[in-house]
Amino acid sequence: MSDWESDKSPEWGDGPEKPEKESKPLFGRKSPKLPPESGRDWKLIEKLVMSLQAEQRRSRRWGIFFKFLTFGYLIALLFILKFPLGASLESVSGKHTALVEITGPIAADELASADNIVGSLRTAFEEPNSVAVILRINSPGGSPVQSGYVYDEIRRLREEYPEKKVYAVISDIGASGAYYIAAAADEIYANRASLVGSIGVVAGGFGFTEVMDKIGVERRLYTAGENKAFLDPFSPEEQEEVKFWQGVLENTHKQFIEAVKKGRGDRLADDERLFTGLVWSGEQAVELGLADGLGSASHVARQIVGQEEIVDYSRRKSPFQDIVEQLGVAFGEGFAGQLVESRLELR
Repeated sequence: MSDWESDKSPEWGDGPEKPEKESKPLFGRKSPKLPPESGRDWKLIEKLVMSLQAEQRRSRRWGIFFKFLTFGYLIALLFILKFPLGASLESVSGKHTALVEITGPIAADELASADNIVGSLRTAFEEPNSVAVILRINSPGGSPVQSGYVYDEIRRLREEYPEKKVYAVISDIGASGAYYIAAAADEIYANRASLVGSIGVVAGGFGFTEVMDKIGVERRLYTAGENKAFLDPFSPEEQEEVKFWQGVLENTHKQFIEAVKKGRGDRLADDERLFTGLVWSGEQAVELGLADGLGSASHVARQIVGQEEIVDYSRRKSPFQDIVEQLGVAFGEGFAGQLVESRLELR
């Protein structure tokens, strides 16, 4: 027997069995047994992976949102290029009744500002085909200055265009500064349930002196001019200042009363309550001479003016402003939603 044969391992069953060798792992060395602490490590790794996935999802959503926002602004720009600002008034080809809306608070920074209302009125009066002008009012009032500007301009336009009458039509409410404006019209109409009047002036504030004493706050105010801190809400009320301010309010109230009397004349009833700031229903307003009759804008155009077709000359927010505001709201909602979602996922 050759040396090779003698060294050869015996076949199974030909000799004593050798102890079975430990099998080796398929890839590399066999992983050692992990200590119990490794379970926590795996949980931390799993949590990290989940957080990364959540972050990726949020990034994709934000990307889609900003793409949508950019697309919206491009659409708005194309819309403006096709329909330029200030081109909302359709060309007028025939006789009609002009309409000017006065809606919401009357103030310099509101849609119902003197600039907007006066601009609309001038355009309506200058249009050769307009036979009369209707002021459709739905406002609780506002600035006496803005109301006075509109009142004076209506009176001026009436003199310049004596052939065109002005009709004020009050829908839900025409009070305070809104009625100030209405008084400049030739005639006033309202619904039987409209709120009309409130011929008065109001100013208010708060006093915080006792609250400051309780919490230990000291007021430190430095002025040049003895009345510069006039009616300071953080200082004790001075009766002389109150008396002076009351005089200012009464003077403004007097201007309001004179404007109403000038506009309404002897149609006003002899009732001492007219100028106390009370508000009346449309029916009561007719009885008191604050209004001439009951009716809507279409009723006035059809039955009083005799020209049923109405053309709106009111200045409104441009389509671009509306779109931008809507996109701004959408952006705010999307941003808030993302914040809420982030908080929920990272808790």
